[in-house]
Amino acid sequence: MLPTSSAPVVSISRGEAAFLLSVVAGVLAWSGWAPQDRLTWFIEIIWVLAAIPLLIATRQRFPLTRLLYWLIAIHCLILIYGGKYTYALTPLGDLWRDWFGFARNNYDRLGHLAQGFIPAILARELLLRLTLLQRGGWLFYLVCAACLSFSAFFEFIEWWAALIMGGAAEAYLATQGDIWDTQWDMFCALVGAIAAQLLLARVHDRQLGRR
Repeated sequence: MLPTSSAPVVSISRGEAAFLLSVVAGVLAWSGWAPQDRLTWFIEIIWVLAAIPLLIATRQRFPLTRLLYWLIAIHCLILIYGGKYTYALTPLGDLWRDWFGFARNNYDRLGHLAQGFIPAILARELLLRLTLLQRGGWLFYLVCAACLSFSAFFEFIEWWAALIMGGAAEAYLATQGDIWDTQWDMFCALVGAIAAQLLLARVHDRQLGRR
Protein backbone atom coordinates (compact mmCIF):
# COMPACT_ATOMS: atom_id res chain seq x y z
CA MET A 1 0.00 0.00 0.00
CA LEU A 2 1.30 3.44 -0.91
CA PRO A 3 2.11 5.83 1.94
CA THR A 4 -0.02 8.89 2.52
CA SER A 5 0.81 12.12 4.32
CA SER A 6 -0.50 12.31 7.90
CA ALA A 7 -0.83 16.10 7.74
CA PRO A 8 -4.31 17.36 6.80
CA VAL A 9 -4.40 19.26 3.55
CA VAL A 10 -6.04 22.65 3.16
CA SER A 11 -8.89 21.87 0.81
CA ILE A 12 -12.01 23.66 -0.36
CA SER A 13 -15.31 23.92 1.46
CA ARG A 14 -18.48 22.35 0.16
CA GLY A 15 -19.75 25.79 -0.87
CA GLU A 16 -16.55 26.61 -2.73
CA ALA A 17 -16.65 23.26 -4.49
CA ALA A 18 -20.25 23.91 -5.52
CA PHE A 19 -19.25 27.35 -6.84
CA LEU A 20 -16.41 25.96 -8.98
CA LEU A 21 -18.63 23.15 -10.26
CA SER A 22 -21.42 25.57 -11.18
CA VAL A 23 -19.04 27.89 -13.05
CA VAL A 24 -17.48 25.05 -15.04
CA ALA A 25 -20.87 23.47 -15.73
CA GLY A 26 -22.35 26.80 -16.83
CA VAL A 27 -19.50 27.57 -19.23
CA LEU A 28 -19.65 24.01 -20.53
CA ALA A 29 -23.36 24.38 -21.30
CA TRP A 30 -22.67 27.68 -23.07
CA SER A 31 -19.90 26.13 -25.15
CA GLY A 32 -22.18 23.35 -26.36
CA TRP A 33 -24.55 25.86 -27.98
CA ALA A 34 -23.53 26.02 -31.66
CA PRO A 35 -19.77 25.45 -31.30
CA GLN A 36 -17.51 26.24 -34.25
CA ASP A 37 -16.85 22.54 -34.91
CA ARG A 38 -18.92 19.97 -33.01
CA LEU A 39 -16.34 17.16 -33.25
CA THR A 40 -13.50 19.40 -32.02
CA TRP A 41 -15.69 20.63 -29.19
CA PHE A 42 -16.41 17.09 -28.06
CA ILE A 43 -12.76 16.00 -28.23
CA GLU A 44 -11.71 18.98 -26.12
CA ILE A 45 -14.44 18.82 -23.48
CA ILE A 46 -14.36 15.04 -23.02
CA TRP A 47 -11.47 15.55 -20.57
CA VAL A 48 -13.68 17.87 -18.53
CA LEU A 49 -16.52 15.35 -18.57
CA ALA A 50 -14.11 12.69 -17.32
CA ALA A 51 -12.52 14.87 -14.61
CA ILE A 52 -15.67 16.20 -12.94
CA PRO A 53 -17.13 12.83 -11.80
CA LEU A 54 -13.68 11.67 -10.69
CA LEU A 55 -13.13 14.78 -8.56
CA ILE A 56 -16.58 14.51 -7.03
CA ALA A 57 -16.11 10.81 -6.25
CA THR A 58 -12.74 11.33 -4.53
CA ARG A 59 -13.39 14.58 -2.65
CA GLN A 60 -14.34 12.94 0.63
CA ARG A 61 -11.74 10.18 0.89
CA PHE A 62 -8.87 11.95 -0.90
CA PRO A 63 -9.47 15.71 -0.99
CA LEU A 64 -7.02 17.71 -3.05
CA THR A 65 -5.58 21.03 -1.99
CA ARG A 66 -7.59 24.20 -2.48
CA LEU A 67 -4.94 25.45 -4.90
CA LEU A 68 -5.22 22.37 -7.07
CA TYR A 69 -9.02 22.43 -7.27
CA TRP A 70 -8.89 26.04 -8.45
CA LEU A 71 -6.19 25.26 -11.00
CA ILE A 72 -8.16 22.30 -12.37
CA ALA A 73 -11.24 24.51 -12.71
CA ILE A 74 -9.21 27.09 -14.65
CA HIS A 75 -7.81 24.35 -16.88
CA CYS A 76 -11.34 23.13 -17.58
CA LEU A 77 -12.36 26.65 -18.63
CA ILE A 78 -9.35 26.93 -20.97
CA LEU A 79 -10.26 23.61 -22.61
CA ILE A 80 -13.95 24.49 -22.89
CA TYR A 81 -13.27 27.89 -24.44
CA GLY A 82 -10.86 26.36 -26.95
CA GLY A 83 -13.42 23.69 -27.77
CA LYS A 84 -16.16 26.26 -28.35
CA TYR A 85 -14.28 28.13 -31.09
CA THR A 86 -11.43 25.69 -31.93
CA TYR A 87 -8.01 26.79 -30.74
CA ALA A 88 -7.13 28.49 -34.04
CA LEU A 89 -10.24 30.69 -34.08
CA THR A 90 -10.72 31.87 -30.51
CA PRO A 91 -11.64 35.57 -30.27
CA LEU A 92 -9.19 35.97 -27.37
CA GLY A 93 -6.34 34.62 -29.50
CA ASP A 94 -7.34 36.92 -32.35
CA LEU A 95 -7.26 39.85 -29.93
CA TRP A 96 -3.72 38.95 -28.81
CA ARG A 97 -2.66 38.62 -32.45
CA ASP A 98 -3.92 42.12 -33.24
CA TRP A 99 -2.50 43.68 -30.07
CA PHE A 100 0.96 42.14 -30.23
CA GLY A 101 1.36 41.64 -33.99
CA PHE A 102 1.56 37.84 -33.84
CA ALA A 103 1.50 35.95 -37.13
CA ARG A 104 -1.10 33.48 -35.84
CA ASN A 105 -3.75 32.90 -33.21
CA ASN A 106 -1.70 31.81 -30.19
CA TYR A 107 -4.48 30.60 -27.90
CA ASP A 108 -3.17 27.06 -28.35
CA ARG A 109 0.12 28.19 -26.81
CA LEU A 110 -1.81 29.20 -23.69
CA GLY A 111 -3.53 25.82 -23.74
CA HIS A 112 -0.24 23.93 -23.84
CA LEU A 113 1.33 26.20 -21.23
CA ALA A 114 -1.60 25.26 -18.97
CA GLN A 115 -1.09 21.63 -19.97
CA GLY A 116 2.24 21.81 -18.15
CA PHE A 117 1.36 24.33 -15.42
CA ILE A 118 -1.71 22.66 -13.91
CA PRO A 119 -0.64 18.99 -14.23
CA ALA A 120 2.66 19.98 -12.57
CA ILE A 121 0.86 20.80 -9.34
CA LEU A 122 -1.26 17.65 -9.66
CA ALA A 123 1.84 15.49 -10.17
CA ARG A 124 3.64 17.27 -7.34
CA GLU A 125 0.75 16.68 -4.97
CA LEU A 126 0.38 13.01 -5.80
CA LEU A 127 4.11 12.36 -5.55
CA LEU A 128 4.38 14.07 -2.17
CA ARG A 129 1.27 12.47 -0.72
CA LEU A 130 1.44 8.96 -2.15
CA THR A 131 5.16 8.22 -2.31
CA LEU A 132 8.20 8.62 -0.07
CA LEU A 133 9.58 11.33 -2.36
CA GLN A 134 10.52 14.57 -0.60
CA ARG A 135 10.92 18.14 -1.82
CA GLY A 136 14.09 18.76 -3.78
CA GLY A 137 15.75 18.20 -7.11
CA TRP A 138 14.32 14.77 -7.81
CA LEU A 139 10.77 15.97 -7.19
CA PHE A 140 11.30 18.94 -9.51
CA TYR A 141 12.75 16.71 -12.22
CA LEU A 142 10.08 14.01 -11.99
CA VAL A 143 7.27 16.57 -12.12
CA CYS A 144 8.78 18.08 -15.28
CA ALA A 145 9.24 14.60 -16.76
CA ALA A 146 5.63 13.68 -15.98
CA CYS A 147 4.34 16.85 -17.64
CA LEU A 148 6.47 16.30 -20.74
CA SER A 149 5.19 12.72 -20.94
CA PHE A 150 1.63 14.02 -20.62
CA SER A 151 2.27 16.54 -23.39
CA ALA A 152 3.84 13.90 -25.65
CA PHE A 153 0.80 11.67 -25.10
CA PHE A 154 -1.46 14.46 -26.34
CA GLU A 155 0.71 14.85 -29.42
CA PHE A 156 0.18 11.15 -30.07
CA ILE A 157 -3.57 11.73 -29.78
CA GLU A 158 -3.35 14.52 -32.36
CA TRP A 159 -1.34 12.24 -34.66
CA TRP A 160 -3.88 9.41 -34.30
CA ALA A 161 -6.74 11.87 -34.87
CA ALA A 162 -5.09 13.04 -38.10
CA LEU A 163 -4.67 9.45 -39.29
CA ILE A 164 -8.23 8.45 -38.46
CA MET A 165 -10.12 11.62 -39.34
CA GLY A 166 -8.02 12.93 -42.21
CA GLY A 167 -8.99 16.47 -43.21
CA ALA A 168 -11.73 16.55 -40.58
CA ALA A 169 -9.02 16.74 -37.90
CA GLU A 170 -7.65 20.09 -39.12
CA ALA A 171 -9.74 22.15 -36.71
CA TYR A 172 -8.64 19.96 -33.78
CA LEU A 173 -4.94 20.05 -34.69
CA ALA A 174 -4.89 23.87 -35.07
CA THR A 175 -1.33 23.88 -36.42
CA GLN A 176 -2.10 26.96 -38.57
CA GLY A 177 0.68 26.03 -40.99
CA ASP A 178 3.40 25.96 -38.31
CA ILE A 179 5.75 23.05 -39.06
CA TRP A 180 7.17 23.32 -35.52
CA ASP A 181 3.77 23.24 -33.82
CA THR A 182 4.42 19.91 -32.05
CA GLN A 183 7.75 21.13 -30.68
CA TRP A 184 6.19 24.40 -29.54
CA ASP A 185 3.40 22.51 -27.78
CA MET A 186 5.82 20.39 -25.74
CA PHE A 187 8.12 23.35 -25.04
CA CYS A 188 5.19 25.37 -23.70
CA ALA A 189 4.19 22.46 -21.47
CA LEU A 190 7.74 22.24 -20.11
CA VAL A 191 7.84 26.00 -19.44
CA GLY A 192 4.50 25.71 -17.68
CA ALA A 193 5.72 22.83 -15.49
CA ILE A 194 8.86 24.72 -14.48
CA ALA A 195 6.97 27.98 -13.85
CA ALA A 196 4.30 26.29 -11.71
CA GLN A 197 6.89 24.77 -9.39
CA LEU A 198 8.90 27.97 -9.10
CA LEU A 199 5.86 30.17 -8.49
CA LEU A 200 3.53 27.97 -6.46
CA ALA A 201 5.69 25.49 -4.52
CA ARG A 202 5.57 27.44 -1.24
CA VAL A 203 1.82 28.00 -1.38
CA HIS A 204 1.33 24.37 -2.32
CA ASP A 205 3.53 23.17 0.53
CA ARG A 206 1.57 25.20 3.06
CA GLN A 207 -1.71 23.71 1.84
CA LEU A 208 -0.17 20.24 2.02
CA GLY A 209 0.77 20.87 5.64
CA ARG A 210 4.49 20.89 4.84
CA ARG A 211 6.28 23.97 6.14
